Amino acid sequence: MDVLWESPEPLTVRQVSEQLTERDLAHTTVMTVLDRLAKKGFSRRERDGRAWRYRAAESREAYVTELMLNALDQTGDRQAALARFVRSVSGAEARALRRALEALESREPLDAREPLDAREPLDAREPLEEAFEG
Repeated sequence: MDVLWESPEPLTVRQVSEQLTERDLAHTTVMTVLDRLAKKGFSRRERDGRAWRYRAAESREAYVTELMLNALDQTGDRQAALARFVRSVSGAEARALRRALEALESREPLDAREPLDAREPLDAREPLEEAFEG
C-alpha cells in the first residue's frame, strides 16, 4: 500500500514490483496481492491495454482512521478507550485533537495536513491538561 499511496498516478504490477526493492518478490506474487487489495476495496484498478493499473482507494489517513474506528469497535467501553488514548498522546497531538474538535463544533473546515510538532513525550513543562485548555 505504501507504494500506491506514494504514487500520484496509477501503477502497473511491474511498476509496483520495481519499487519493492527490499524484497525479491515474484511478479505473480505482487499481482496476487494487488488483486486481493482491489477485491477487498483497499485499491482500485483500471484497464490500460492488456495491463491493470492500480491506485489506492483511499488516502493513508482515511485507512488509518478506519483502523482506529475498528479498534474502538473492539472495546466494550469506547469512552474508557478514548480516555486512555488521549492520556497517551503528546502535547502537539493533543493540540491537533483540540483543533479538530473545535472545527467540528464550529463546522469549520480543518486542514488535516497541518503539521504536528515533532512527537515528544509529555513532561512537567506541558501537562496534557494545558494542551487541552482553550
